[in-house]
Amino acid sequence: MRSLILVVLLLVTPLLPVYAQESTMNKSVRYDTVEIPSDAFNVIRDNATIFKLPHEHVTNWQLTMENKLTYANPNGNAIIRLYEDPKEQKFIEVGMGGAPDYRLWIAVNTPEDGYFLIHEEKTGGWSPGQIVTVQHSSNGGLSATIGQQVLVDNLDIAGFTVRDVTASGLDSTSDPPAVSSGNVAISIVSGDPAQNPIFYMPFIVVGVTGVLIGVLIKTKKR
Repeated sequence: MRSLILVVLLLVTPLLPVYAQESTMNKSVRYDTVEIPSDAFNVIRDNATIFKLPHEHVTNWQLTMENKLTYANPNGNAIIRLYEDPKEQKFIEVGMGGAPDYRLWIAVNTPEDGYFLIHEEKTGGWSPGQIVTVQHSSNGGLSATIGQQVLVDNLDIAGFTVRDVTASGLDSTSDPPAVSSGNVAISIVSGDPAQNPIFYMPFIVVGVTGVLIGVLIKTKKR
């Protein structure tokens, strides 16, 4: 059995550097960044500022955002929505209020179920410098964290492709400005893990081992 393990290692080890190099060449990977300026949040939701992403981020993606805004009043909000299509009523919403409450909420809107809050903290939900992470995968659905705190865990929303990001902050045109300066920095990366060659390495190892064990068993029987 030791000799069998040695053979497997000898067969597989030379392949690892090759696969490690090719793993950085996953052609499905897409990466975008956008800085949403403060003025974009001083509009009502029905007139939200739209940011069209250069790439389409399909199914398996991770988005991070850092709120670096200076709020103009205690009731000001920064509302960010992720859309498949701004003309369709399916979006993921992250809302962040200013000091002193630092309200934080996450919501989802779908044509079937409408708008519903998934997570809300009316006070102490976030603080400057913290990173909010929202991600979606084909296996795990929608998840969200802030720092080490889990806000949403594996929520099934029947798939989601991010194409556009919108920003707003006012409930009415008569409201005072929500923010005065700063920005929200967003980064999003996506890709299909199955297109990464190293993704298949465990299966290759198992397959080679299985073949060798089968050969060994047959040889012993003879």
